[in-house]
Amino acid sequence: MPDLTPFIAGLPKAELHVHHVGSASPRIVAELAARHPDSKVPTDPEALADYFTFTDFAHFIEVYLSVVDLVRTPDDVRTLTFEVARDMARQNIRYAELTITPYSSTRRGIEEKAFMEAIEDARRAAEAEFGTVLRWCFDIPGEAGLEAAAETARLAVDLRPEGLVSFGLGGPEIGVPRPQFKPYFDAARAAGLHSVPHAGETTGPETVWDALRALGAERIGHGTSAVQDPALLAYLAEHRIALEVCPTSNIATRAVEDLELHPIREMVQAGVLVTVNSDDPPMFGTDLNNEYAVAARLLGLDERGLAALAKNAVEASFLDAAGKARIVQEIDTYTEAWSAR
Repeated sequence: MPDLTPFIAGLPKAELHVHHVGSASPRIVAELAARHPDSKVPTDPEALADYFTFTDFAHFIEVYLSVVDLVRTPDDVRTLTFEVARDMARQNIRYAELTITPYSSTRRGIEEKAFMEAIEDARRAAEAEFGTVLRWCFDIPGEAGLEAAAETARLAVDLRPEGLVSFGLGGPEIGVPRPQFKPYFDAARAAGLHSVPHAGETTGPETVWDALRALGAERIGHGTSAVQDPALLAYLAEHRIALEVCPTSNIATRAVEDLELHPIREMVQAGVLVTVNSDDPPMFGTDLNNEYAVAARLLGLDERGLAALAKNAVEASFLDAAGKARIVQEIDTYTEAWSAR
């Protein structure tokens, strides 16, 4: 099989499942840790590799929240957001829907309007400097319960920043049933936001059904257990409800035992709209380019197959029609030029 790394590196891409704080590279995390020396997070980028080695999903959440705690001021928020966009631009990511958990910042004392101004300033600056278009998904940290859900919905609806397109639900699934969040998703959807909860990552397919039925999910974050239910796969395929698949993440959090056993093949074979994403890339020692390489190997894709995968993400995105057409044209032009070499 030919080396697809050069092709993937230049391929214009969209990313739909990637977390704001979880995208902070060792360079960014080290800078934030140095600003806040009372944190237990290492200030040495090389030491972060060991720090980001997880024993299970609960340990991942613990480490993740320690990095969240480094984001304490509006300037921290702005720095994080802009630098994440810089790292995305290096991978030819043209468009990304970045999952942000505003509750984690506002409850740590960052004034809510200053938070919104910080992410929006970074978004505008990143598009001007790098050409990478950012949009936001505000998500509920499920482990923080209904108080966090109410606050996230209020921030999303009442203080809605220009870049906000969707409303999500992250954190642990075990012991955090999806239906309890219905009123907050109803409020967000009534305000015109799209529904994109995590489901079926560390629990079974019933959690995905709950996300669809109770939360009106238009895409599913992860959905790895959906393959256990053929009726669910058929429903997702029929309704073009995309799965935001994050292969390396699933191994790192032990949601999937072995990469060779990853259910992405069954998802594609069932006709589900599959997108490939990096989730919390530096924490998992990956990036979107690497996830495309993993998908190529698992699915036996060539350059045109990878281009089709990239177009899946564009189709499943909440970008406007003109924006989608522009990126699809970029993908096609790039692929044709590559084939003509």
